[in-house]
Parts: sequence; structure tokens; C-alpha cells
Amino acid sequence: MSERKRANVSEPNGGQDVDSGHDYDGIREYDNPLPGWWLTTLYATIVFAAGYWLFFQVFGGTSLAAELQRDEAAALARAAAGAPVTDALLAGLTKDPGTQEKARALFVQQCAQCHNADGSGKIGPNLTDEYWLHGKEPSQIYETISKGVLVKGMPAWGPLLGQEKIKWLASYVTTLDATHLPGKAPEGEKIQ
Repeated sequence: MSERKRANVSEPNGGQDVDSGHDYDGIREYDNPLPGWWLTTLYATIVFAAGYWLFFQVFGGTSLAAELQRDEAAALARAAAGAPVTDALLAGLTKDPGTQEKARALFVQQCAQCHNADGSGKIGPNLTDEYWLHGKEPSQIYETISKGVLVKGMPAWGPLLGQEKIKWLASYVTTLDATHLPGKAPEGEKIQ
């Protein structure tokens, strides 16, 4: 077999194929350098992999599982904004940390005057015990907050805050249930 010459002499080895000395079934093996585009892709992939590893393992980048949870919670919150109020919907809102953070801030701002910031009760009942005046199901709590209890002095918050914020508050109040903080004496009937 004859030696091949390349037209481009700017390559290593003067543009000649380098015979490796191997011959198999009449086929000669040449030791040619890899193409530049291939090596560039290889090195770029190595740099990307190192950066990816550093970002997620060393610097604590958000994992895909955490992003999925955040996106699911946001979708649930968007769906909850216009969806009819159900116990399942309100229970789902308790799993969204962002919603619960906003709900706690709203509770402290609007409800702490009567129920204390921790829900242990002042003028209003203790929300952390097992005794309830108007039901402990999330949808019943939603109705109580939304329509109020004028006889007991609780205003109807629905027209003032809107449906979305009432959902936040109802879901937050369900998280206070059975935390048993010392506060106002039990009122209503015991519901477990």
C-alpha cells in the first residue's frame, strides 16, 4: 500500500499520515490526530461537567427535585386562586412553604389582635387546641373567616381580603390545630 499525502500541510507531521505499524487483513492503521472540532467539543464538555458539578454539589444550586416541588406548589397556588374551595385544596396549600409564609404574615397582620400571633387566643378563641366553635375542617374554617361571626365580634374578612387570601389564612389555621399552645381557655366542642 502506498503512503497518502494530505493537501493541507499545516497539520502536525507535515500533513502526512503516520503509519502505526499495524496491519490487519491488508488494512494499514494510521495514527492521525483527532480533528480540532472534536477536541473542542470534548474539552467544552469537560469544562461544562466540572462547572455543573461545582454549582450543584459545592455551591448548593437548586436541585431538579426542589425545582419540581416549587413549580408544583406554584401551579397548585395558581389553580387554587380560581378553584372552588375544598378541603383537599386547602390541605394542598399547607404543603407550599411560600403560601404558608405569606399566610403567616397575613395572620399576624390581620388576626393577631384577637387570636395572638401564635394562635393561642386573646379576645378570640385559642386556635391551637382541640376545641372548635364553628368546625375544624378546612372548608369550615374558610367559611368562618370569609363570612365572619358578627355575634362574637369577628368581621367578615372575605370582602376585605379576597378569596385567595382567605384560602391562605384557612390553610394556615389548619396547621395550628392541635399544637396545644398555652393561652385562652378552651371554647366550643372538642373535635379530634
